Amino acid sequence: MKATKLFTSFFESEKASGIILLLCTLSSILITNSSFGESYLHFFHLTIGNFSIAHIVNDGLMTIFFLMIGLELEREVYIGELSSFKNAILPIMAALGGMIFPALLYFGCTYNSPESNGIGIPMATDIAFAIGILSLLGNSVPLSLKIFLTALAVIDDLGAIIIIALFYSNDLNWMNLGIAMAIFGLMLVMNRFKYYKLLPYLILGVVMWYFMLHSGVHATITGVLLAFAIPFQNGTKNTISYQLEHFLHKPVAFIILPIFALANTAITLNFNSSGTFFPNYAIGIITGLVVGKPLGIYLFSYLSVKFKIAELPKDLPLKSIFGAGLLGGIGFTMSIFITLLAFSDAEIINNAKLYIIIASLLAGLFGLLYLKISLTKKVN
Repeated sequence: MKATKLFTSFFESEKASGIILLLCTLSSILITNSSFGESYLHFFHLTIGNFSIAHIVNDGLMTIFFLMIGLELEREVYIGELSSFKNAILPIMAALGGMIFPALLYFGCTYNSPESNGIGIPMATDIAFAIGILSLLGNSVPLSLKIFLTALAVIDDLGAIIIIALFYSNDLNWMNLGIAMAIFGLMLVMNRFKYYKLLPYLILGVVMWYFMLHSGVHATITGVLLAFAIPFQNGTKNTISYQLEHFLHKPVAFIILPIFALANTAITLNFNSSGTFFPNYAIGIITGLVVGKPLGIYLFSYLSVKFKIAELPKDLPLKSIFGAGLLGGIGFTMSIFITLLAFSDAEIINNAKLYIIIASLLAGLFGLLYLKISLTKKVN
């Protein structure tokens, strides 16, 4: 199995991005709990026009992140691991299990409580961190495992995007939503008639974002819609889809995601207004990510292979899929993003972010140790 240059470039950028994200997160938590904490928190609430800096990051810059995710999804669907049913079905089934099990565990922990709205939090996988951890194992990792984890995380992100669109939208303004979708329709017509200049798509994308922002549907969904409106053609270096995806790799990995981490991991280490160190939503987040993710990913993969729905690559044993499932429990970026949409109470948001970080660190550590042991045994 040969890795494409774009996949290799993607893997390398995500690997480095994971390390930078970790440093930004640690720095943000340390600053927040230092004597500079109040000024640091105040900075992200400063307004530019009608929007705070945090709002600009989460609704503006993250739209570019979602555009990148959409372009990756488009490439996978047309010429990547998801382009054939045979290759796609294993990571698709694994991703479904990795979303259903954590959601069930979280719902079981928060049933009949206001925090049940956070059911989407443990369903997501952070590509940058997951690949960053996998890269620490070096050349002992088979290429099929890297591709499986990447495809799994990309499908996972698609699931998170669908959840955001369906369940985390506010009261809809049908006029603004209609205008946004009309602009999307216009871009699809341009695509259909083979209009291959990038700038008009980007300008229309910005206009669509404005109306989506005021529609009640989360504005970041615009990024995914724009990605699928931009013509893919044959996916070669000369196509506008490839050029935009290639251009966005480094800004997203090294600027946008680190800024998101700095803005959204300003966590105050002070749990105890409720008097409960592990409230129901905390247990739901931690069990969902650390237990639900690997169990769901492994079980759905096992059943799909057993019933001959999918085939395992020759160099990818089921025990390695369990390790990938553990790394799938690294929620971070998408989990924190959904937290901001799910909850309105500042204290719950603060604490949920910390529990996400704790769960992600545990999942990453367990996944690293498990794969290190299992892959070493395989080599020996």
